[in-house]
Amino acid sequence: MEAGQKIFEDILEAHISSNIESSILPTETTICRRLLDRRAELGDACKDLWVKSEQSQFHLSVFIDGLLGIAAEWNPQKMAEARMQRDRLDQVNDRISEIAFELAELLRERSTLHDHSGFSSDTYYHVVDVINEAAQTNYRFNSFVQEPLAQIRGQFDFKYWPTLPDIAATIAVDAAEARATAHNAMTAAGTASSRPSLTDFFRAWLELIEDNVDGRLLPCGFKLTDASLASLGNCALDLGPDKAVGADYVKRLRQRVRNNEKR
Repeated sequence: MEAGQKIFEDILEAHISSNIESSILPTETTICRRLLDRRAELGDACKDLWVKSEQSQFHLSVFIDGLLGIAAEWNPQKMAEARMQRDRLDQVNDRISEIAFELAELLRERSTLHDHSGFSSDTYYHVVDVINEAAQTNYRFNSFVQEPLAQIRGQFDFKYWPTLPDIAATIAVDAAEARATAHNAMTAAGTASSRPSLTDFFRAWLELIEDNVDGRLLPCGFKLTDASLASLGNCALDLGPDKAVGADYVKRLRQRVRNNEKR
């Protein structure tokens, strides 16, 4: 066995032992075992990885950590779920906007009825009253904010404060203008295409590798062959012969990524 593959497998074994001992990261443990079970497919990839890592166990560990994390959290199934959550977030914001606009109109109508109908209801009219009520169980607010806020309220009459309808309308506008954005570059890359596919995983993985090529985590100029990325991805995701990808697939994907970056 080549030195690079031996160290690669030793790192995986260490991950498994650490995860089991600490009862953490079961998905990453499963991925480690997949890679070990399919070691026969990874000889060339491990050799390439060892050379590109400058025969550094640290760099190799960084790469493996990234692969395990991406395969666990940015696999095709998770990216499909992420798309649904992104779409649902946009739907929720749209609904919040609709309801908040309706609430603003109702609050304005209630104020008009209070002023002109000859009737009133014992409801909030000042934003500070709402804040105080909402923060009843907030110890920090009651201990440090409530009294200074009451003093400020006493210094400025009602015309200096936003009305409840204005607050509701502001929430409505904010929600209407909001659009879901990814927390990190890997999720953005993994959900960039219109429909979920295996490409999501490879996009996110390439983004992570690029982020780590800084001369410290991974060597400057670090770049595995297309065949190595395909082999490692196939094994990490446990893709069978009918779904496995080859070097040509990765090459085309890299080209698309480069073309998008130039736009």
